[in-house]
Amino acid sequence: MAKFQSLHDAVRDNLKDGDTAAFEGFTHLIPHAAAHEAIRQGRKDLTLIRMTPDIIYDQMIGMGLVKKVVFSYAGNPGVGLLRRMRDAIENGWPRSIETVEHSHAAMANAYEAGAAGLPCAIFRGYRGAGLKDVNPEIKSITCPFTGEELAAVPAHRPDVAFIHAQKASRRGDVLVEGIIGVQKEAVLASRRAVVTVEEIVDDFDDLHPNLCVLPHWTITSIAHVPGGAHPSYTHGYYERDNAAYLEWDKVSADRDLFMTWMRKNVLEAGPEAFAERVKGL
Repeated sequence: MAKFQSLHDAVRDNLKDGDTAAFEGFTHLIPHAAAHEAIRQGRKDLTLIRMTPDIIYDQMIGMGLVKKVVFSYAGNPGVGLLRRMRDAIENGWPRSIETVEHSHAAMANAYEAGAAGLPCAIFRGYRGAGLKDVNPEIKSITCPFTGEELAAVPAHRPDVAFIHAQKASRRGDVLVEGIIGVQKEAVLASRRAVVTVEEIVDDFDDLHPNLCVLPHWTITSIAHVPGGAHPSYTHGYYERDNAAYLEWDKVSADRDLFMTWMRKNVLEAGPEAFAERVKGL
């Protein structure tokens, strides 16, 4: 049953040291505010799962929260490398991290399997690809009906998922519009789910029934955080802040500059700062 909380309390109650966590969103609805709160609370030894890790994972890795990342492609969208992630892998700064790399198809299927309560995902994939030579979690199995060789990977079952969405009803149902990505599957695959939203409305009675609505019994905590996806965008509310992604490439290239930026924009700022950042976008 969904519980309405402040972002501070939702993260405090649902994200623990050593947890496996998924901060999901694809192109838009990326839960930056939730990740910043995790950084402020100083969580440590996290295993992070995410399709296309971008700058929120770069920031969490750079601040030393992370011991392991399970992912498919890592980069600053439209710009280039995740420099803090690369520094951790190559130089162990601020700590060494373990990486488990998959294809997009494997990650999506692993979330689907987790959402269905299955132990693994089975799909066509990795044929002729080199990832299975460096990732021991990628297995091959033979279909008992056709004899076809298929790929198998462990299901994703995070301790907690964090997503951002447009609206929550007062009952605790959550509306996700635009590009859905794997947010729904991440919530259903996780033991706990925290959702930050742009606004809280009375109900969804006037909405089309085929829209993606996560019912209140799939959600643990809801926090009202306008602008909580910035610098990614929220469909129908604000646009992507492309300048912020370009700035991050410069900020993240230098350890001292990175730490200065993080102190000013994360450690000394709260969730209310996100609403200010999206004004004018």
